[in-house]
Amino acid sequence: MTVTWLDLPDDTLFGVHNLPYGVFTTADDGRRRIGVAIGDQVLDAAAAARATGLDARLTELLAAPGLNPLLAAGRTAWTSVRAALTDWLTDPGHRAAVAPCLLPRAGVVLHLPFEVGDYVDFYASEHHAANLGRLFRPGSEPLTPNWKHQPIGYHGRSGSVVVSGTPVVRPNGQRKAPADAVPDLGPSRRLDIEAEVGFVVGAPAPLGTPVPLADFADHVFGVCLLNDWSARDIQAWEYVPLGPFLGKSFATSVSAWVVPLDALAHARTAPPARDTEPLPYLDDRGDAEPWGLDLSLEVRINGTLVSRPPFAAMYWTAAQQLAHMTVNGAGLRAGDLFASGTVSGPERGTEGALIELTWNGERPVKLADGSVRSFLEDGDEVVITATAPGPDGTRIGFGELAGRVLPAPPVPGAPVSRG
Repeated sequence: MTVTWLDLPDDTLFGVHNLPYGVFTTADDGRRRIGVAIGDQVLDAAAAARATGLDARLTELLAAPGLNPLLAAGRTAWTSVRAALTDWLTDPGHRAAVAPCLLPRAGVVLHLPFEVGDYVDFYASEHHAANLGRLFRPGSEPLTPNWKHQPIGYHGRSGSVVVSGTPVVRPNGQRKAPADAVPDLGPSRRLDIEAEVGFVVGAPAPLGTPVPLADFADHVFGVCLLNDWSARDIQAWEYVPLGPFLGKSFATSVSAWVVPLDALAHARTAPPARDTEPLPYLDDRGDAEPWGLDLSLEVRINGTLVSRPPFAAMYWTAAQQLAHMTVNGAGLRAGDLFASGTVSGPERGTEGALIELTWNGERPVKLADGSVRSFLEDGDEVVITATAPGPDGTRIGFGELAGRVLPAPPVPGAPVSRG
């Protein structure tokens, strides 16, 4: 087991086997800098690179105000930087140079770690898709005929992706309950979450160049947590025939730390057995190590643990999602983001969205203060966390993904009260 010269607790989720990347500022320095989490500290990566005499090209990548240049540099650069970070934090000979580059994590402000290019959200949990099918198509097959043949997804709004801690304003939109004759415009009454895992694209691929399953790790830099906030009443009225639009595009939250794909080697696992043979470009059955990941998520509302979604239960892997996303020739850019879709398991208490957890509001969840929730209320704070297995029985973490719901702004066109 690799040992660091830092004094870290044995149960830290930010040990030397993790080393996730983020972007930070401090109260006395507003420059955005790349940081790497280690224990309860943040390593100023560019400062450490200069102090240790790292190669000039790699130092320049770490001196950028965001991760995009490093993402675009590709796997050789990612591997070299990670090796340097590991060396700095494990070889006592670097302690004198590196220790002054460490800052208390509690004293920094974290920002969106990369400039988001395109954003795609998938629908890869069989349990989530089947639950929604049972809710909205009772008496019919829960899954649509195409679901087990291809990863289903939609293109989202990258400009609405925000970092953990950013408040989420309740959206206004058209709503129409089944008993209503016509829709009206107003705040969403059925604001929901979707606990997901996001994948951050690094090395680009030009238009017209599909990315095969085998090349997944050459194009995906790392993994973050993602909350695809959803206004279910707005979504229900608008989604036929073209799918998600205003019910999704008001906000998508991501965690401040991006865990490198290389940190998840011990989390790789076979996906669930499939009862439908995939087309060859999606067929990972012959792979020695398919890209299933054993991540354990937890969802809390106002501090109350309401769900533990298991990512290992996802039907489609991220490698299959990337292969499908590019099979038509769609290109990739550094900073593109694609998400797993809601992570849900087969048992009660493993659902990743309130619409499932409360069965469309029929069985509200009880919070620690005695209140109940069918959907989110103003002032509610949702916190999603996750861990994954590391080497020698250790766990690695992704940090918190937090967002608090703020009231909707005045409805456009409504009379303004003059007091």
